[in-house]
Amino acid sequence: MHATGYRGKAWTIRQFAGFGNAVQTNERYKMILERGGGGLSVAFDMPTLMGRDSDDPMSLGEVGHCGVAVDSASDMEVLFKDIPLGATTTSMTISGPAVPVFCMYLVAAERQGVDTSTLNGTLQTDIFKEYIAQKEWLFAPEPHLRLIGDLMAYCDANIPAYKPLSVSGYHIREAGSTAAQELAFTLADGFGYVELGLSRGLDINSFAPGLSFFFDSHLDFFEEIAKFRAARRIWARWLHDVYGATSEKALQLRFHTQTAGVSLTAQQPYNNVVRTAVEALAAVLGGTNSLHTNALDETLALPTEQSAEIALRTQQVIMEETGVTNVADPLGGSWFVEALTDRIEAESEAIFDQILRMGTSGAEAKDTERLRELVDASRGMATGGTWPMTSGILRGIEEGWFMGEIADSAFRYQIALEEGTKKIVGVNYHTGSVSHQLEILRVSHEVERDQVADLERRRAGRNEDIAADAVRRMVEVSRTDANMIPAMLDAVRAEATLGEICDALRAEWGIYREPARF
Repeated sequence: MHATGYRGKAWTIRQFAGFGNAVQTNERYKMILERGGGGLSVAFDMPTLMGRDSDDPMSLGEVGHCGVAVDSASDMEVLFKDIPLGATTTSMTISGPAVPVFCMYLVAAERQGVDTSTLNGTLQTDIFKEYIAQKEWLFAPEPHLRLIGDLMAYCDANIPAYKPLSVSGYHIREAGSTAAQELAFTLADGFGYVELGLSRGLDINSFAPGLSFFFDSHLDFFEEIAKFRAARRIWARWLHDVYGATSEKALQLRFHTQTAGVSLTAQQPYNNVVRTAVEALAAVLGGTNSLHTNALDETLALPTEQSAEIALRTQQVIMEETGVTNVADPLGGSWFVEALTDRIEAESEAIFDQILRMGTSGAEAKDTERLRELVDASRGMATGGTWPMTSGILRGIEEGWFMGEIADSAFRYQIALEEGTKKIVGVNYHTGSVSHQLEILRVSHEVERDQVADLERRRAGRNEDIAADAVRRMVEVSRTDANMIPAMLDAVRAEATLGEICDALRAEWGIYREPARF
């Protein structure tokens, strides 16, 4: 946190939004900004998240349903029409095809006349958590890490304020992990990306401030606050003691929080407003830098404009009416919160030891001198190999260890729910209700039809030879050690589509299927 907490700078209200096509989502963004939102957060539809065009046979029935459809730089232009990208921080929640989508964002900014070196925002890009929890990858881990390394180096050199990685625990928690597992798996992934930057020869004091985090906030109020406090302690200690960071900015853990989608219930959905408010308050008291509050109807569909406004106002009531912005770390010193912070930190360190033992490091989390020696010995080497945390993460992915740990936790939770020791109001406790059925947002099939027609027109209007040559050149660069971002930008400027770029790389690198676990 800042030394003065939110008195110096309040958290950013950053509502996650995207549905239908770029025109519809652009209208929602303008509504969010006009009503007090401090930044944008883009939700993409499933075809985009999987690097497929809207007219791909595998996209049928999915276009625009869980987020906005983006096929090319032209869609990105429309998405941010009349929204000055040079003055608006934008987060994009996408990992598998994050790098080509980032290139589309840069080209959209260029077409607005923005100096891209001044852009500020966040790209998720966290491929480790895809293998661990969300399952939206394109390739095996190694080529993904190559792309991420290129992105880190490009941003470090050319867009200093932009954060090319948002290491995500949110999806790990939503998959069923405990709070300690969410924290430990997420920070371990973060250490893996630190090792990736070091393997590229980057200065940790320069690139580490570009790493941000994305956490879930659940209903166990004090546990969540303790989790956020423990996260900052662990990150600062490891960055300094193990990886050798010395600048204050490199030691700070910047994080965004989203209230728990999995805590929302279809039964008695108006109760979700209360759940979201409690979770949001926990994130604020834990020191979050930015926050998304879920809408009451998100367990059923994408939020309506009214429910999105209620979610936005929930943050504004906390910010403007409760007085919580007047004190930095207001629960610091509470014997209960301090004890919980210590407990979650210890549980996380024990999980780090398990991950390190899966690798080839022969070290434990508490043996910081040995870990520092391994890191120093690995500098300049490729990721994997002797990098202590990365090798453990890759082994855990390969053997399905992370998935098994989360599944066990989810199973224990479900048993408690069915036995009644875990109570959820409206689900297995206080089930009587006068609530009526909600009117929910439905995305018309016309969105897919119109998006496919737009894509056809854009392909017909571009120079096919230039687009194809740019994609071929990008693949040629992928066979060298050169940074792929400039070549990918050229392909995007030529209106090569997301699917064309990703398909070319699938043909070069192959696809990945996870090993059977159950």
